[in-house]
Amino acid sequence: MSWKPVSGLSIAIDGPSGSGKGTIAKLVGDEIGLPVLDTGLLYRYLGWRAEEAGVNLDDEENVLGIIPEATSAMDWRVEGIFFEQNDCTSELRSEYAGSRASKVAIMPKVREALLDVQREIAKLGCIMDGRDIGTVVLPDAPAKFFLTASQRERARRRWSQLKEKGQEANLEQIAEELKVRDARDMDRDCAPLEKAHDAIHIDSTTMRMDDVVERILNVLERRKLITK
Repeated sequence: MSWKPVSGLSIAIDGPSGSGKGTIAKLVGDEIGLPVLDTGLLYRYLGWRAEEAGVNLDDEENVLGIIPEATSAMDWRVEGIFFEQNDCTSELRSEYAGSRASKVAIMPKVREALLDVQREIAKLGCIMDGRDIGTVVLPDAPAKFFLTASQRERARRRWSQLKEKGQEANLEQIAEELKVRDARDMDRDCAPLEKAHDAIHIDSTTMRMDDVVERILNVLERRKLITK
């Protein structure tokens, strides 16, 4: 079956780390022909560039200061983020980059500075996944979803991904890191992880990915945001 989205359709998919939002966003994007933009990559990229530049990741003003240079050298495409024409997406997907991202993502001025970058791209129509898309980045998106899964299941998924890549992984350590990251994301003062009041909550703990995709497509079709 082939789907066509309405012009300029933006879809927000939020949820904690490991909830499957990135996978679901890609599968839905493939179904309806919309590009998927992972906003978490933007913070991973900034944390990476800040550290490469020797910037203290606990100093908001210094992190803020490198944003113009970092974004001017960045090309944010559907397939990922490119720095000086080199694809750095795989490096940004590492656990280390994730821990750097969670530091800069709690900075109010940094988040404000990156909002315009995200909103400009969204105007063309896309699916965005992150932690504050429905509440802050795209509060007027006509379709918002909030994906969750149990902490144990999220840790198991991440462990499985790392093993498939041939990387060493400890399930208990991953679970503990997720617990710390969840607390940081939910307790931060600026744009904390939370469900938008009009977002549809989907708990994927015991669901297959294609069942989650089907539910999202059904919602989009009922709202006449996609047509066959």
